[in-house]
Amino acid sequence: MKAITFNLLAWIMLPIMDGFAKYLSSDLPVLQITWARYFFTVVLTLPIMFLFFRKNLVWTNKPMLQLIRGLILLLANIFFFYAISIISLAKALTLAFIAPLIVTAFSPTFLKEKVGFRRWTAVIIGFVGSLIVIRPGFVEINSASLSALCTGVMYGFYLIITRKLSTSDNPLLTLLLTGVVGAIITSAVMPFIWVKPTLNQWTMMAAIGIFACIGHLFLILSLKYADASKLAPFSYFEIITNIFIGYYFFSDFPDNWTFLGLLIIVLSGLYIFRRESLVKKIK
Repeated sequence: MKAITFNLLAWIMLPIMDGFAKYLSSDLPVLQITWARYFFTVVLTLPIMFLFFRKNLVWTNKPMLQLIRGLILLLANIFFFYAISIISLAKALTLAFIAPLIVTAFSPTFLKEKVGFRRWTAVIIGFVGSLIVIRPGFVEINSASLSALCTGVMYGFYLIITRKLSTSDNPLLTLLLTGVVGAIITSAVMPFIWVKPTLNQWTMMAAIGIFACIGHLFLILSLKYADASKLAPFSYFEIITNIFIGYYFFSDFPDNWTFLGLLIIVLSGLYIFRRESLVKKIK
């Protein structure tokens, strides 16, 4: 029960971060908002790590893979923050939910995992769900929808690399290094695109980092009490918080096509999780 509670709390915290990012995107560059997410997360995470988890911070023996992972997550964040600056939170997140499908599609290549006919079918059906959301040929495809899809693709590869690192590196170290990579890269760009924030905007920028930090800490705590595969289906709870924030604060509510596409993508993802669990039990 602890694992589920912490996991659901994480999926409440992280959409709040997205809500602040969407609000700020009308006045600040997407890259500056992304910088705030990384900078304030690292500022908050570093003291916590060194005070309470210092023994777990054993240096990685796969630094290049950690760097690539950090770069991929940074790209995923940039794509997503750009997407929600234009389209609704719910639509962007729905399209980003193709990440588990990407993991399944590419795991034979990168993880040497066998994917059977049933899971390939679920991947194809899930992709059809994403097409229903963007409706190519019926609705003009915009850069924001494509950016949300790119978020899902990037996050899928991020999860693949995370799986590879899970056998060698401590997850707390991986979390810290991911934040540091993003903070360093975005800080290098800031002098060229910086827009001076107001005090209220500074507060919201800090809040993005705070909620990102709290959300990821809840995820870590949930993984302490249960395996990632068992908790994975609960990640779809994020869409509920997302829809609520989008409707209450931005007057955005998903249309019927988005709900239909979301249902197909979620069911495909849940089926994949179920099949993976069964395959692991057989092994």
